[in-house]
Amino acid sequence: MDSTTPTPAYHGGNLQEAEVQFGRPAAGWLDLSTGINAEAYPATDIAASSLQLLSQQSSLDALLAAARHYYRVPEAVAITAAPGSQSVLQHLPSIVPTGQVAIIGQTYAEHAKTWAEHDHRVAVVENTADAEAANVTVVVNPNNPDGRLFRATELIDHARAKTGAASLLVVDEAFTDTVPEESIVPLLRNENALVIRSFGKFFGLPGLRLGFAIGAPDIIANLERRLGPWAVAGPALEIGARALRDDVWIDAARKQLTTRCEALDQILQNADLSVAGGTALFRFIVDKRAQRLFKHLGEAGIFTRSFPEQPTWLRIGIPASDADLQRLKRALS
Repeated sequence: MDSTTPTPAYHGGNLQEAEVQFGRPAAGWLDLSTGINAEAYPATDIAASSLQLLSQQSSLDALLAAARHYYRVPEAVAITAAPGSQSVLQHLPSIVPTGQVAIIGQTYAEHAKTWAEHDHRVAVVENTADAEAANVTVVVNPNNPDGRLFRATELIDHARAKTGAASLLVVDEAFTDTVPEESIVPLLRNENALVIRSFGKFFGLPGLRLGFAIGAPDIIANLERRLGPWAVAGPALEIGARALRDDVWIDAARKQLTTRCEALDQILQNADLSVAGGTALFRFIVDKRAQRLFKHLGEAGIFTRSFPEQPTWLRIGIPASDADLQRLKRALS
């Protein structure tokens, strides 16, 4: 494997950056630059105690019980909560002995960046077969930005082949909420594996800063020590526990995202843009006009996600309403 030096990470959702590029649109921004559900979980009222008291163990226990139910975590597998899945990414490289890290890519840039910052030898590879010599394999499933999907059985087989003390499979399931059947979590037993889950993307509440790590008890215990006490704020504990058990809203949100995704695909097809991949939270386009399209939409007040290192790529989030879909349609026409 050839080592690679990660470039500075570039992310969506930065509307201040959009205004520097395009100015402030009169109609306001339609932000389609992220993979975040634009119609957020609505039941966000909290008790005053969630703000006035330090995070209580009983509230953390309730959140983790709800997360176990939602993510279908086997009884012998451990789970912990963190202040966002990015926090797990930041700490994980420091609890694994320095070695070779294979990242199935191209993918979310923070993975390569954080492992390299802790002096691991990082390489971006195409498949799990190319990662057999690495101590650590990192897979984003479904992948961001192209939506590439690895079957859970393939990943669990790869995890079971990693038997060394310093071996680990990391699966970032930030976008698996819309395809829960593809999660590796229910298959976990005692493998050297860690699954990272993001709460904010599917539930549309990234500002809560809530994420989870699921895996072998010793790995989770080590991570918890790094996170320290009161890692998750009271409002996130309360709202997270409520949302993760709201099966009615979860089912409706999945169906709604699928419907809007299909509507977006039709709009893109009518604009002679072929969808090359994605998930029910974003669509991925490969087109030689991608940079011009990014600029054209930005000037119309619609912020999408470009990729400076891949000028033919464009990622478009799922609009929240029919009005937003029509605004995009008019801009594309």
